[in-house]
Amino acid sequence: MDDSDDTTTLPSVTRRTLLTGTIATTATLPLSTAGAAAGALGGKPAFDPALALWNEWKAAYRRALAACRKQQCLESRLINRVGFPCAEVFLPDEDVTVTVHDPEQIEELFGDDPFWVGTRAKAEADLAAYQARWDAADEELGYSAAKQAEQDAADHEQDLFDALTHTPATSLAGIAGKLDAVLREGESWEDCSDFPWPQIRSALVDLVRLGQAMQPGTFIPGSDRDGPYLRRHRDGCCFQVGKGPSGSRS
Repeated sequence: MDDSDDTTTLPSVTRRTLLTGTIATTATLPLSTAGAAAGALGGKPAFDPALALWNEWKAAYRRALAACRKQQCLESRLINRVGFPCAEVFLPDEDVTVTVHDPEQIEELFGDDPFWVGTRAKAEADLAAYQARWDAADEELGYSAAKQAEQDAADHEQDLFDALTHTPATSLAGIAGKLDAVLREGESWEDCSDFPWPQIRSALVDLVRLGQAMQPGTFIPGSDRDGPYLRRHRDGCCFQVGKGPSGSRS
């Protein structure tokens, strides 16, 4: 898998505008498109805008995975180096020490009760000092920059996925590309038994078989599905999925 960390993308509005233009153009293809599709099904290769978008989407999908893994690696290094920002507060009336991680928790704990002014001030100072250490390590490692790059890559990949699903296919390969993208985006784990994933996998296998029979030697999306796909979830976690309801973190 190409693990390129190149996550440079166009600004969101411009990118979406361009993709919307692609959708509009392909959605209003002239009736001659039907002839192109018929030719493709009969064994005559023709340009398929959906297949072209699938190729672009797959490259973006790989870049998003690489950016996700890089962000995770840097996050782990940052946590191992300084830990999550926090402050410990001793509450004598309850004889317990609590840990707070953000100013909102301090506010919820003490409010504006004058009895806790000194304790609250110390908690805020301790938390601020810890946050400063985190920020310094973050800047040194480049974690925040990597996290933003991962988000940009994920947004770009999602834009392409949306464009692909709205673009009419004119070949079996284009249809297979759509199903392949849906499986990569939506399956919870490899060989997921929940509806509709077995049915979609079955349809993709049929399309690959028919496409390769009609056009021997032609690449059909999904024909390279020889192992578990990495899954990139919107919360920023990457998983190497296996055959079961849970995967191990990659």
